[in-house]
Amino acid sequence: MSEKDQRYDVVVIGGGAAGLSGALALARARRSVLVIDAGSPRNAPASHVHNYLGREGTPPSELLAAGRAEAADYGAEIVRGHVVSAGKLADGFRVVREDGSTVHARRLLVTTGIVDELPQVEGLAERWGREVLHCPYCHGWEVRDATVGILATSPMAVHHALLWRQWTDDVVLFRHGQPDFGDEEYERFAARGISVVDGEVAALEVTGDRMTGVRLAGGTVIPCEALVVQPRFTARSAVLESLGLVPTELTMGDQVIGTYIAADPAGATDVPGVWVAGNVANLMEQVVGAAAAGLKAASTINMDLVTEDTARAVDARRAPFSAEAERQVTERVLGDRRHGLQEMK
Repeated sequence: MSEKDQRYDVVVIGGGAAGLSGALALARARRSVLVIDAGSPRNAPASHVHNYLGREGTPPSELLAAGRAEAADYGAEIVRGHVVSAGKLADGFRVVREDGSTVHARRLLVTTGIVDELPQVEGLAERWGREVLHCPYCHGWEVRDATVGILATSPMAVHHALLWRQWTDDVVLFRHGQPDFGDEEYERFAARGISVVDGEVAALEVTGDRMTGVRLAGGTVIPCEALVVQPRFTARSAVLESLGLVPTELTMGDQVIGTYIAADPAGATDVPGVWVAGNVANLMEQVVGAAAAGLKAASTINMDLVTEDTARAVDARRAPFSAEAERQVTERVLGDRRHGLQEMK
């Protein structure tokens, strides 16, 4: 069978925690599964995965390698590649890769994740996942008691400052050109010992291989060991858009902080036969939550396939009876015609 003719019960697009978890469950359900992974996990810059029970502190690459091995042990096929589009067929979907090859899927599970679009500050992108952070539950323990800066780029800045105060009593909020805070906010900052610095942040200061401060546009350097930023979370939705799905904007106040693909609690989208799981559907999902979402979507997909398989089996069972009934009707008609001819004679 050529690659162009390959058919699978489910093609999983994206090989992160959500996609591999879904592939594992589907393979254990004896489904034919193909995982197509572009090999660009969102958490690649991070050194460890946290809050994943039983896997606490595991490097992301090791977690994914273990997941690939487990899914493959049950028969899932996992390949490296980039999916550019998918098209609806009468009996499923055609998935097109960048090299032009295609595969057929009865169902799709899309777990392509999101892209973190970072603020344009010199040196910030290079420290992303190291001292430049966004989630306290992922990284707060690692910078406990350090001087943590909060870069205000959205209305979430106040929330971030108060939240990160849980891990350290040395929090500095850089207003960075955002509208000034109100009296109530300043009172809360004062009560929690949070400093507020006016002026725009121009660059990060790095000594050796560690961030040591934040340099303002005026040249002043504020000592800082970690910086919290609010990226814009943009869904990797090109494949889903090729199927007619439109990303939904997530707003905070009047500011768009990200996009995602809307789905029901099990991951089913508005396109029948297409499910999503992980960050592409839930911008705030952590790794363990993404894995759980992949499992939930997989179990729903399998039941959907069971329903279709059963309907086909019923049709196949009825077919012989229908053929026999048609034969009997034909014989009666022909018999009536012969009888009529004999009477005419």
